[in-house]
Amino acid sequence: MTHLPKCYGIIPARYGSKRFPGKPLAEILGKPMFWHVFKRASRCPQLSKTILATDDHRIISAAKNLNVPVIKTRDDHLSGTDRVLEAAERLNVPENAVVVNIQGDEPTLEPDMLTELIRPFKSSNVRVTTLARKINIKEAKNPDRVKLVFSKSGRALYFSRSLIPYHHSEQKNELYGHIGLYAFRMNSLRQFVELGPSGLEITEKLEQLRLLENEIPVHVVITQHQSIGVDRPEDLEIVTGILGKT
Repeated sequence: MTHLPKCYGIIPARYGSKRFPGKPLAEILGKPMFWHVFKRASRCPQLSKTILATDDHRIISAAKNLNVPVIKTRDDHLSGTDRVLEAAERLNVPENAVVVNIQGDEPTLEPDMLTELIRPFKSSNVRVTTLARKINIKEAKNPDRVKLVFSKSGRALYFSRSLIPYHHSEQKNELYGHIGLYAFRMNSLRQFVELGPSGLEITEKLEQLRLLENEIPVHVVITQHQSIGVDRPEDLEIVTGILGKT
């Protein structure tokens, strides 16, 4: 295959975050956070459609007021990926099309990151893609920073909250941090959800390990870009400063 299939961007947005309830509606420069994510994702030329997926009437109402396309989903999804699948099915996404799971709490998202994520699907062999970037040893020692290792061809070998690879003093391995953006062919997205949580996934609390444990290859793209996620209310000040300069 030498051309890209049709690509859809879906932004899962859940109101009931334990650490930050109502996070998608958090105001940044006068607009809710989901609006900033949508606007930046919409600048990716490879996406033919970008849509918000939520189970909450407050988010739906705010989206409609801001002319952001939105789909109402069920309220019993265990993860954002499950919500993305429901939205994709409602959109009647073709089996070979690409669905991009765009994190709803990354308002500083660079549109070029989505382009980098989508580009490998020119090959019909690619089923799932994700992003990584080089990090330093201090970042790598933080268990909240997910690390990964990959083969010479770019296939993910493992993701972990632990430091991987382990560094002996004489080693000079480069360290890579995972960026939680994913793109799936529609049939692989459905397979991922139908499989249910895997043993390694439950152990590390990392959803992407379900793919590796079930031998579904994940193609890793190295990016130079960085996006700042919002995990807690205090993170809003950081992203507001960044967006205020763009």
